[in-house]
Amino acid sequence: MRWGDLNNSTNGMKEVLIIMFVEWILVLFFAYYLDQVFTSGSGKSPFFFLKGFQKKPLSSFGKPSLGKQGSKVFIQMDKHDVSQEREKVEQLLLEPTINQAIICDNLKKVYPGRDGNPDKLAVRGLSLALPNGECFGMLGPNGAGKTSFINMMIGLTKPTAGTAFVQGLDIRTHMNGIYTSMGVCPQHDLLWETLTGREHLLFYGRLKNLKGSALTQAVEESLKSVNLFHGGVDDKQAGKYSGGMKRRLSVAISLIGDPRVVYMDEPSTGLDPASRNNLWNVVKHAKRDRAIILTTHSMEEAEVLCDRLGIFVDGSLQCIGNPKELKARYGGTYVFTMTTTMDHEKDVEAMVQQLYPAAKKVYHISGTQKFELPKEEVQIASVFRAVETAKRNFTVSAWGLADTTLEDVFIKVARDAQAFETLS
Repeated sequence: MRWGDLNNSTNGMKEVLIIMFVEWILVLFFAYYLDQVFTSGSGKSPFFFLKGFQKKPLSSFGKPSLGKQGSKVFIQMDKHDVSQEREKVEQLLLEPTINQAIICDNLKKVYPGRDGNPDKLAVRGLSLALPNGECFGMLGPNGAGKTSFINMMIGLTKPTAGTAFVQGLDIRTHMNGIYTSMGVCPQHDLLWETLTGREHLLFYGRLKNLKGSALTQAVEESLKSVNLFHGGVDDKQAGKYSGGMKRRLSVAISLIGDPRVVYMDEPSTGLDPASRNNLWNVVKHAKRDRAIILTTHSMEEAEVLCDRLGIFVDGSLQCIGNPKELKARYGGTYVFTMTTTMDHEKDVEAMVQQLYPAAKKVYHISGTQKFELPKEEVQIASVFRAVETAKRNFTVSAWGLADTTLEDVFIKVARDAQAFETLS
């Protein structure tokens, strides 16, 4: 047989090849259908292909609902500050203003369940407005959805519902325009090990349309700002950098080219105290004329850098406000600590209960006890008098009275939110 023999009607080979091709297509679709229906553990309904034609139920926001898992979002009433932020976003969408760098409108992200597992709601209806010149800190436990939120904002993943506007551009349709005014410091360093720090910044500077002397100056200023300019570090391959040096280079990359919006996902991870303090100064200087969204597990960093904080638990914001507001709202207690011998633990407890009947013991180990005292009842002078009296009656190794810290607020909000989720 030769190719020219296909036109010979006597051998029938042309018809055989056509039949084989048609059968191949039909059997391919049939095999795919059987694989979807009879797969062990995650088999679909025999009519799964008809689901696309069914009408999706609308949620109270006029958008497709997220099913049973998503309904939990609306069981829990929004806190007052979160509701205010949502109302602010709705007002800004009606009357847009150029002062707002980022507007998130009911942003949701759901990862479909596989192998019989339920869907995972990573972000549940987040609404947020961020003006230019503000650093917004996102606090939350591991797995709360902070990185998923940032991945949607930078275009790595598509939102399941809702949208966000960056400098007036929609992340669903105008991501190419957003890239030109955006800087990102990811949670994990994305560096080429064979390139030097200077070469990284030259590359990313060109992406931001910097050229000639402007590019050279921007690279040198970036290297100096993160303390990578001296000692030949700038011309050293990134593969030979320490973990802290890589983080500093990632921060420098996120800020080169004067981006209007910057996302920093745990930028100070792995830095020594001196480098971390230097990095904070860089971020403080950078936020003057741009919007920054920063995630961190360092409460000290959040207080130093962030104008506003949002505590993010299980995919939703639990509270929004500046650090002082949050401490006043959720930390209406002083923490009184006293260490004695184990024989006098009951004496300490009796002393505190006599002073403040509403006091609550929150910690107890080997003679050290901690009590939460309601701020409205506490008179610091009376605490000092009680301690001086106690010292005359038994040995007091150490004692202290401390105001609520941001870490206490974070733990309290996260614990309450997770307890509610367990109940619901």
